[in-house]
Amino acid sequence: MNTPDAGANAAAETLSEEAVDALTRAQSSAVPTAAGTNSATDHRHDALLSARAANIKQSAVRDVFEISMQPGLVSLAGGNPYLQSLPLERLATTAATIIADHGLEALQYGGGQGTLELRTQICAVMAAEGIHDADPDNVVITAGSQSAQDVAAKVFCDPGDVILLEDPTYVGALNTFEAYEVDVRPVAGDENGIIPSQLRSTIASLQSEGKRIKLLYTIPNFNNPSGVMLAPERRQEIVDICREANILVMEDNPYGLLKFDGVLPEPLRAANPEDVLYLGSFSKIFAPGLRIGWALVPAHLKQRYYLASEAVTLCPPTFNQLLVSDYLRNYDWQGQISTYRALYAERCAALLAALDEYMPAGVTWTRPEGGFFVWLTLPDGIDSYPLLYAGIDAGVVFVPGAAFSAAEGPSNKLRLAFSAVPPEELREGVKRLAPVLAEAVANHS
Repeated sequence: MNTPDAGANAAAETLSEEAVDALTRAQSSAVPTAAGTNSATDHRHDALLSARAANIKQSAVRDVFEISMQPGLVSLAGGNPYLQSLPLERLATTAATIIADHGLEALQYGGGQGTLELRTQICAVMAAEGIHDADPDNVVITAGSQSAQDVAAKVFCDPGDVILLEDPTYVGALNTFEAYEVDVRPVAGDENGIIPSQLRSTIASLQSEGKRIKLLYTIPNFNNPSGVMLAPERRQEIVDICREANILVMEDNPYGLLKFDGVLPEPLRAANPEDVLYLGSFSKIFAPGLRIGWALVPAHLKQRYYLASEAVTLCPPTFNQLLVSDYLRNYDWQGQISTYRALYAERCAALLAALDEYMPAGVTWTRPEGGFFVWLTLPDGIDSYPLLYAGIDAGVVFVPGAAFSAAEGPSNKLRLAFSAVPPEELREGVKRLAPVLAEAVANHS
């Protein structure tokens, strides 16, 4: 018999936390509940909850766990890195050595900004990404890049302030910003990322309403969920538009090194050290379980940002930092990234080939040059959320597009993740999904 704990464990093995979060958000968008209410029962402690708590998305049901427990299911939902390609036995030896030789440091509190060695090494990682003037003193180690987003919202935004973000965008950022009672507003994009003219018009419209716009949050390289890369010719224009309006750009770049051909576009931060808050992470290029990310903060904002980060986590985990430092110092981490690029390129090609072969007319999709995701668009008027259950019945799970938008209501989009799925399973997953979408398109027509 399956217990609730067994279901949760199965979910953790099949779906990433990000995927479960996205499915929950999509479900909440499709089946909204009244703000501040408990769908199960009211309790006297409800009166103690803050207004902020009502902005945190809640799950209407818990069936995402049941989804993951079905035997033979092909999951195209989770954006997990393929950790099987790491030298796990050698890493185990390294971890044991760190404890044996540096245990008193590794298991003790550390500095709130992170170790100097890792901050210096992160500057070398950013140099590989195209940022060559980073100062370790302006780097703040965080518990993944989502923690860095949380700190930014706390430092820069009062309730009602606006954060602009590309549409679609990362579900974790949406949840983080909304928890701070921020007014999140989407900016339209296309196959080349944020459209500069749309950014200008959105800013002008909000300013005419008297809104205070604080940040533009963007994932310019292989956006989660769309896989789209911001065109090089748009990058400086985007920063210039924000500079003119006194809006800080928050550039989140977890996938930047995973461009399949290794020819990387210049980060927005590269030429704009004062106007871009740059976020990075080891979750996609090493191991997400270590929860080590960073923020490269403009020098004039670093102290405020650092103090806010320290107030949240006190200090980033020292053992995890030492393990990442040893990995960067003694392993061929750039060779591992090359391995990832080839692996993900093969899987992306397999997914795209299967889509070309099986998808019905009327369905379109992005063709990413890196990252983890492909974004499907169905004809206008089709809600992808009810199709999730038909997909499960067919033996495949995806994430409906409503998870990735600040707008309430249905979406005709859906996300497929290829990073953790072998090519033959990707093909089988698409083969199972295609009839579900074909039926939806036929019924809609």
